[in-house]
Amino acid sequence: MINTQNIEQAKNLIKETIETKENPIIVKAQSPDFNRKILEYGKFNILLSIESTTKKKDASKYLDSGLNHILAKIAARNNIAIGINLEEINPLDKKQKAIQLSKIIQNIKICRKEETKIRLLNYKDKKTAFSFLISLGASTQQTKEAIT
Repeated sequence: MINTQNIEQAKNLIKETIETKENPIIVKAQSPDFNRKILEYGKFNILLSIESTTKKKDASKYLDSGLNHILAKIAARNNIAIGINLEEINPLDKKQKAIQLSKIIQNIKICRKEETKIRLLNYKDKKTAFSFLISLGASTQQTKEAIT
């Protein structure tokens, strides 16, 4: 997993990982600017936890989930999946968990419209993971792709 805020360093790490043929290549989402540049660069498999990178306050009718339709189109064009890490969600308190899950729901809807793939990471059981994604509003096709 690549976890750096420097875009050039991230690109170099992706190139090194491609050469060693380590699959899949996962990049941890950082700032909105970093996310846009790294999605346009492509050449990796999963952009992880884009919903947890937003720092600005959410409006009453809009959650800043870190993903918009433009980023989703870029991700779909470059064959990059949006990753959801369950290990980051589980230790949160109830209020933070609710906010995080609502951002994930919003991202799933955007991915569904733009035909962007999603991936669920660090789940224990396929059946529970399937049910979890269905309850968040993912289609069955999205869910099957997310847990394979």
